[in-house]
Amino acid sequence: MVASRATFVALVCALALASANVEDMQNPLTDEFINLINTKQNSWKAGRNFPVNTPLTHIKKLTGVLVDTHLSKLPKVEHEVELIASLPENFDPRDKWPNCPTLNEVRDQGSCGSCWAFGAVEAMTDRYCTYSNGTKHFHFSAEDLLSCCPVCGLGCNGGMPTLAWEYWKHFGLVSGGSYNSTQGCRPYEIPPCEHHVPGNRMPCNGDSKTPKCHKTCESSYNVDYHKDKRYGKHVYSVSSKEDHIKAELYKNGPVEGAFTVYSDLLNYKNGVYKHTVGNALGGHAIKILGWGVENGNKYWLIANSWNSDWGDNGFFKILRGEDHCGIESSIVAGEPLFVEV
Repeated sequence: MVASRATFVALVCALALASANVEDMQNPLTDEFINLINTKQNSWKAGRNFPVNTPLTHIKKLTGVLVDTHLSKLPKVEHEVELIASLPENFDPRDKWPNCPTLNEVRDQGSCGSCWAFGAVEAMTDRYCTYSNGTKHFHFSAEDLLSCCPVCGLGCNGGMPTLAWEYWKHFGLVSGGSYNSTQGCRPYEIPPCEHHVPGNRMPCNGDSKTPKCHKTCESSYNVDYHKDKRYGKHVYSVSSKEDHIKAELYKNGPVEGAFTVYSDLLNYKNGVYKHTVGNALGGHAIKILGWGVENGNKYWLIANSWNSDWGDNGFFKILRGEDHCGIESSIVAGEPLFVEV
C-alpha cells in the first residue's frame, strides 16, 4: 500500500511537470499560448505583437546581452537617505524634463542583437539632456557603438552594457538617428523589419550582420567624425536596492538595465508584466525611465527597442522591488562630459 501510494504521488508529480513543460515548450506566438498567459494571471494583458510565422532565429536575435563579468568592476552608486525619503510614489521623467524629447523615443534594433548598444545610447542621449536641464541635445549613434567597439562583445551577436558605457567614456560616440533618417553623423543602417502586426516592412529573418566601422560621417552631415564625438565623464553601476535605483532615475535620468526575457514577454500589450509561462530566451538590455503603481502592482517603466508597434507603444512595465527576471541587478549609468565645441 505504501509503495503504491508513493508510486501514485510520483506519477501525479511527473504528470504535473510534463504539463508545465508542454506549456513552456509551446510556440509562444500562437493564439493558444497568448490565451494561456491571460488565463493564468490578471496583472498584464497578452496579445499579438508578432506574426505567428516569425522565425525563431529573429526572436532570439532580439535578446543580445552577453554575460557581463565587468559590472562588479564599476564603482557602485548609492544615494542619500534624505533623497530616498522624498521620492514620490510615481515618477515619469517626461514630466520633470519636458524639454527632453528623446524621453518619448522608441528605437528599433531590427534583426540584430544590438539591444546592449541601444539601451546604452538611449540612456546617454536622455542624460545629455537631463544633466543640462533640457538645454543641450545630442542623439548618440547606436550604429557607432555597435560597429566600432571591438571589446564590447560580438556586435549583432550580443554585447555587454558595462563595456558600452566604458567605450563612451574613453573613446566617445558620434551622433546618429534611426534607419534612413539622415540624422546626425552615423544613422543606424540596419533596416527595421516586420516583426510586428500590422505592418508593411520587409520580413524578418534574423541574419543581420554587424555593420562595418566607418570613422566618417554621412556626406550630408557637415561635421568631422572625430569632432562630432561626445564623451562620458563618469560611468558607474547602481545599487540593486529598489530605492537607490529610484533615486538615480529621479536625480539624473534614465539608466540601462538588463534582464532575462521569457517567451511570454513577446506578447506583452499593457499592465504590469510578471513572468507567467514560457522558456527563457536570453538576456536583454533596455532603458529604464521611471516607476509607479498600477492596480496595486509596483512597476518600473521601460522603453524597449523593438519599435513602437510592440507592446504599449514600444514601452512596457515590469514588476518592481523583487528583482523580477533580474531587472534590478544590472543597472549601468553615467554622467556626460560637456565640452564647448
